[in-house]
Amino acid sequence: MRQEYAAAVAALRRGGIIAYPTEGVWGLGCDPDNERALAALIALKGRASEKGLILIAGDIRQLSTWLEGIDDAAMARLIATWPGPNTWLVPDNGRASPLLRGKHSTLAVRVSDHPLVQTLCAAWGGPLVSTSANRAGEPPAMSAEQVRETFGASLDAVVEGPLGGRDRPSTIRDLTTNRTLRA
Repeated sequence: MRQEYAAAVAALRRGGIIAYPTEGVWGLGCDPDNERALAALIALKGRASEKGLILIAGDIRQLSTWLEGIDDAAMARLIATWPGPNTWLVPDNGRASPLLRGKHSTLAVRVSDHPLVQTLCAAWGGPLVSTSANRAGEPPAMSAEQVRETFGASLDAVVEGPLGGRDRPSTIRDLTTNRTLRA
């Protein structure tokens, strides 16, 4: 395992916040099961906790406990768009923290096609929180340098690497209604 991945995984295990490139922008992440880390990430961004966060994985199996209860037809729709820059709002089955879900009854999930994200999630052993690397209301960071300028010592690890070549954040769709919320 590359030293950067090892450092990021160690930071995540300590409840830290990491930064890493995603398909289109730099992201911030933490352990989705660590309430303290979730609260710290929300505070770091200055983000309203009601908005919720995205859960990103490198493989659909990493999301299995969050996807329990989804019927076969809906699961087929998810599988048809993954891996890729498609975030789905799925009904929360009670597994997600309110800090992860926000005020919603759904959870935002995505299986990334970015090789670095896939490797990072594999090294971590599961999904990560993923939110754009920016303070609320500001544009997302497009480089490791911008991430460091914005967040500095508040980050516990930065995983270096290129963005995935997409020029905007992921598409967001609601699994229940099939409505596109962000194209």
